Amino acid sequence: MISIQVSFFQRHLFLFKLSYFLKTMAKLRNLSITTPILFALPLRSEWAVNPVDINKPMMAGDWDDAGSLKFSRGYVMAKNDANFLYLTLDVVSDTGNDAGTNDYFWLTFDNNRDRNITSGVDVNYGLYPGQPNKLGRQKYLGPGSWTGLLADPSNSGVVQEFGASPNSDVSHRIWKFRLELSEINVALSWPLSTPYTYFGFRVRSSNPGFTTDFPGDFYKDFTKLRQLILSRKPTIPSKDLGPVVGSVGLIPTTKISATGRATTDSGYYHFVENAAFGGTLNLIGNRTKLQQLWAAGNTKYKVEIAAPGGSFAKLISNWSNYRWTGSTYALESFAASANGYYQMANPGTDYSIDDLLIQFPTTALLPGLYRIQVTFFVGSSTTDIAAIQELRLFIDNHVPSTIIESVKHGSNEVSACAIETIGAAPDGLNFRITANDPEGNLRGVSFYATYGAGLSTPIYAENYLPAKGDWEGFVNKLIPESGNWRPPQSCAYSFVLSVSARTTNGYSWVGQNNTHRNLTLLVG
Repeated sequence: MISIQVSFFQRHLFLFKLSYFLKTMAKLRNLSITTPILFALPLRSEWAVNPVDINKPMMAGDWDDAGSLKFSRGYVMAKNDANFLYLTLDVVSDTGNDAGTNDYFWLTFDNNRDRNITSGVDVNYGLYPGQPNKLGRQKYLGPGSWTGLLADPSNSGVVQEFGASPNSDVSHRIWKFRLELSEINVALSWPLSTPYTYFGFRVRSSNPGFTTDFPGDFYKDFTKLRQLILSRKPTIPSKDLGPVVGSVGLIPTTKISATGRATTDSGYYHFVENAAFGGTLNLIGNRTKLQQLWAAGNTKYKVEIAAPGGSFAKLISNWSNYRWTGSTYALESFAASANGYYQMANPGTDYSIDDLLIQFPTTALLPGLYRIQVTFFVGSSTTDIAAIQELRLFIDNHVPSTIIESVKHGSNEVSACAIETIGAAPDGLNFRITANDPEGNLRGVSFYATYGAGLSTPIYAENYLPAKGDWEGFVNKLIPESGNWRPPQSCAYSFVLSVSARTTNGYSWVGQNNTHRNLTLLVG
């Protein structure tokens, strides 16, 4: 066993080198990464089985079992699902029910997790002036310096409450947040690291009077930020789990059809329709079955894969998983034996990804329907089977083709970078575009124009519907189908064709392609 203590300042350089080393050597085991901030404990978010409604009172039950961390004026609490971080600043010391926004907060995230203030990247949340339930967002420019409030749309929100909480029966100030994970640059699908970020905050109270930063001066020095570790441990209904392989990422294997494509319910953590698979995949075991196998001593297993039309061969992979020690996460590496067999990790141990049977990349695989089989053996046997399951996955890492075939003004082709004069209505442009996925895994098409200072105008959009089946898209489609498209004003335009694949890694969508063509249009 090799144990390496990593200083807080060296953490990210170490993780970069570590991921490379694990890929090439796959020999290090049980690397211990010390929690930063002078060994201060991180805030561990807990999984939100149902989305937290921040409009409900704190005591309504949505925050039960949330992760919690004490600070000098109260507690910070956290839950998350696949889309949002739900955070509460439970300021138990603020017992004055003041009107307006003289009481306020700042909430900061180190979006690139480098523990340095990066201009235009790291984010700070605060209140809109005079609006205690409207969340504002700005980017850092430097220590204690920010942009103005960003105007781009957001699904994040904040609600102020004055009342009791699980931490105090005396009414006090509570700030409840719903934050889009994409806004703080966190994804549950990270293959080589448990999802985490660094954060800090300020709370101010007028009555009683105090201004408290946690940690002190965090907005000037990101080396002081506290680590927040997100959960990726959803509670999938047992009826939906497969008998041995319970899920692929968040997608229960019972929701994967014989064609290898998945469809989940519209309210599920990750809603997909007839979706193929790609990227790096996690096969998650059925917890109940794994506990039974562990108790019986049947911990040896193999994983096999069969290419389209082919026979089974052993699937050999190396991966890492973080084990919680009680104060930090220790990185452990896993690999097959020389004979191609794996040993199940103790299902009673707390890992960042619980019950992970195998993690493997699919980017080198050609598109098609693959069969994957997981077999557990009795004791040390290689023939007596304790449990077995085969599943089918349609794997497709090819991105759809995106081509702006032509831009025409009347019968004349308009070349890139041209300056074209558009006459009075109905004069305008027409286009021919291609958005095509031969494997039938197209998810959405968006064709639009950008111009001016952050302006855009839609031209054409089409999204997947189940009635489309294995949707391949279209080739050389005329846009608009009749008439012409007219620009809203004279300006330089960029015509953008963006196409997404209906392919998932089990946690989020993967696969997107886009192209653009630029020209200047003068409206006569």
